Amino acid sequence: MKVLGIDTSSMATSIAVIEDNKLICEYTVNTKKTHSQKLMPMIENMLMMSDLKIKEIDMITICIGPGSFTGLRIGMATAKAIAHVNNLPIVGVNSLEMLAANMDLCDKNICSVLDAQRNQVYTGKYSFENGKLTELCDVDVVEIETLIDELSATDEEWIMVGEAVYKYEEMVNNTKNICIPQPSHNVSKASSLCSVAIDKYSKNIDVKDCYTIYPMYIRKSQAEVQYDEKMKRLNDGK
Repeated sequence: MKVLGIDTSSMATSIAVIEDNKLICEYTVNTKKTHSQKLMPMIENMLMMSDLKIKEIDMITICIGPGSFTGLRIGMATAKAIAHVNNLPIVGVNSLEMLAANMDLCDKNICSVLDAQRNQVYTGKYSFENGKLTELCDVDVVEIETLIDELSATDEEWIMVGEAVYKYEEMVNNTKNICIPQPSHNVSKASSLCSVAIDKYSKNIDVKDCYTIYPMYIRKSQAEVQYDEKMKRLNDGK
């Protein structure tokens, strides 16, 4: 089975193809260039360099979020279009479990974090049990101070992984039972996305199609928040 993974949930754009648990190719570009500029040229170039045609792909996996609202829509639209034209299944993987999968040989608990702005992070907690990724709690959005206080109050060792660690690096480094992995682990990787998706597909978990797959937003976008606040002010003024 050849699996195409697409992730545009954070600043990084990452794509990969895995065939029968063998990584064929992976491209990750972690720059400020927009996903709309990067994604399709990356997919086309990766397939060409891998001597693959899109019709040879058997399954799509897409990061459903949480993360950048615009990025998620771009990745989702691309995955849906490819799946629709080629009649392919799509497996959704959330961005926090994808990050946790970067730490597959870790014997500590894993806390994945992505910046949610306004001193908050999207977060999920995981561990590996018998080589399989296990979710310890539901994905949430919390104040970074609240999360660090919660982790520091436990007697366990934690790995905090994800691009948000750099924004709050000093705070994390001052907490004795939390450590930050190498930079290569803190970027979202489509190869990890594919690995999680393959396991889900084998268990028939989160297997969708182009009509039934949706992003995971967790909370409203800033534009929606501002609109709600504007409407509240208008209604209060009546």
